Amino acid sequence: MDIQTSSARPGPRGRRAHRVLIASVAGCAVLGGALVLLPGGRGSAPPPAPGPAALARGAVTGGTPASPGDLAALIGDRERHLRAHPLDGPSWAVLGAAYVERGRRTADAANWPKAEEALRTSLRVGARGNAQTLESLAALAVERRDFPAARKWGESAVGLAPKRWTAHAVLVEAYTGLGDHEAVGRALDRMRKLRPGLPAVRARAAAVYRDRGWREDAAAQVSDAAAAATAPAERAAYLEQAGRLAFERGDREEALRYFRAALRTDPGERAARAGEGGALAALGRTTEALAAYRTALAERPCPRYALELGELYQSLGLTRAARAQYDLLRERVRDAEEAGADEELVVGRFEADHGDPEAAVEGLRAEWRRQPGIAVADALGWALYRTGEHDEALRFAEIATDGEQGGGVRSAPHMFHRGMIERALEQYGPARRHLQEALMINPYFSPLGAPEARRALADLGEPSLEDPPG
Repeated sequence: MDIQTSSARPGPRGRRAHRVLIASVAGCAVLGGALVLLPGGRGSAPPPAPGPAALARGAVTGGTPASPGDLAALIGDRERHLRAHPLDGPSWAVLGAAYVERGRRTADAANWPKAEEALRTSLRVGARGNAQTLESLAALAVERRDFPAARKWGESAVGLAPKRWTAHAVLVEAYTGLGDHEAVGRALDRMRKLRPGLPAVRARAAAVYRDRGWREDAAAQVSDAAAAATAPAERAAYLEQAGRLAFERGDREEALRYFRAALRTDPGERAARAGEGGALAALGRTTEALAAYRTALAERPCPRYALELGELYQSLGLTRAARAQYDLLRERVRDAEEAGADEELVVGRFEADHGDPEAAVEGLRAEWRRQPGIAVADALGWALYRTGEHDEALRFAEIATDGEQGGGVRSAPHMFHRGMIERALEQYGPARRHLQEALMINPYFSPLGAPEARRALADLGEPSLEDPPG
């Protein structure tokens, strides 16, 4: 039956009653005698906040960091779902992406085989055309330091979905590891055109600017990213990145503030704990530094942290404690390599200074042939110096420090290595200049390297008229 039975225009009182009725119908409904609020009505409640699994899913599919607790919820949720629906390719892709992110956050290599199995299952059950799966395989390869594979999967993802900014972001990391600096620039430009102003894009741009030596631009980008981030895990990740940038330019106090702000924002930002340890060591607060590093290693068993803590112990004359950390490094490396990771870079750095320099040269030469990034050039040059091959060492040190060859990053360790190599070659002017630059960039860059740089400079003395121009 039609509600309006008369065409007569209602009077004033009738119009008021009509408006009240319309407002009531817009805001609620009567079902079975119960008053039910409808979305959009005056009395409607806000939608419930997304749960941990939904938060993590949004992060891992949207290219932003996720908290370990949320990741655990997402992994559990997808595993339960897939036991009932084993042919759900997109869910396998989400599970694989979650394992990649958890492995990145925790440095637990046990996540890599699980991630690979989930992602390859996603391809096998029919998600071969899923750009998310291919992109996650690229991200997994980046975390394993397999940059040729990262490039292959990343370019496949871009081919399927050229407007996914996250696919271009993972290619930035792949091309960086391969030393392809022109390709890095192209991928960065595409990413920024697709999502200008997004905090995650700003943070990735900051990493590229850092590698180019644009320190002020890098700091500005990551500061903006941290200010604009809304999720605690994301904001904490950018604060940790800002802390690393501050430490690299020798600002110990600011680095410590950033690392501690990251930990307050998200205690799960475990990388900030190791950064805190480095900043405290640079400030001479060694007892606190040792405690921070030990906590970092307990929470995030990263081989690099074991190397840093071992060198701190060694600088304090605690040889036995240093050896224990170096043994731990070897153990962590074995675990990571069994899980498919390439740890040749950290192994080469360790062996050059604390083990077998010739083995370091052999491993790093193979690494250079496969993925010739700037970090590998620096490590190989230093290992060659340790074996007495100074002429070849200088060639790689120049690659690592010459902006024309891609080594534009203002790195105190890189400059220190080049200066020491030049000193061994009796190129005293350039050696003095590069050792001074290393200490000017960051006087606290290493508890072992920085004092060695000062001793070398003291031995070189003041420039003489015989010194060639630097």
